Amino acid sequence: MTAEPDSALHADAARPSRREQILQAAARLFAERGSRSVGVDDVGAAVGVTGPAIYRHFASKDAMLAEMLLRISERLHTGAEHVVADAGSDPAAQLAALVAFQVDFALDNPALITVQDRDLGALSDDDARQVRRLQRRYVEQWVAVLGALHPEASTAACRARAHALFGLINSTPHSAGRVSRSAMASLLTAMATAAATT
Repeated sequence: MTAEPDSALHADAARPSRREQILQAAARLFAERGSRSVGVDDVGAAVGVTGPAIYRHFASKDAMLAEMLLRISERLHTGAEHVVADAGSDPAAQLAALVAFQVDFALDNPALITVQDRDLGALSDDDARQVRRLQRRYVEQWVAVLGALHPEASTAACRARAHALFGLINSTPHSAGRVSRSAMASLLTAMATAAATT
């Protein structure tokens, strides 16, 4: 079964809270128009409440963006920890688990992928530092696995490879929908695995 789009913002995807519904609507609007072009009233209209009612949940539109990007960065980091641990000690199995995890995340959260890529610069300095710290920790999880697969490669080369893999997998907002989700997942998995192992 396909997850609700951009469900990474939900603690329970089947029963999102009002706060999570607001974040999901904001993610879609930010992805469509850019965070700077969306107002609090726009987000309120998307979830069927007045703009001022949003302020019961968020102090500002910037607070929505910050929570959105912090949540997904934390979810990626903790999710990677779990899938690597579950894969055991074999680096090839760990890589397969990381690729599957990132592919699922990208296909299930296209708006968040777009917002993270485009609107990170709109965060306050403090919020941006927190997001970047979590993102670096996520990258280093990949670097450790890639380093085990390519012991001859430098850490810098493994890091560059990880970023290239993210670029490949996170292209989904531009390509998803042209083929079925399962076909897209298979294609991305095969391409990412080949790029990671050659």
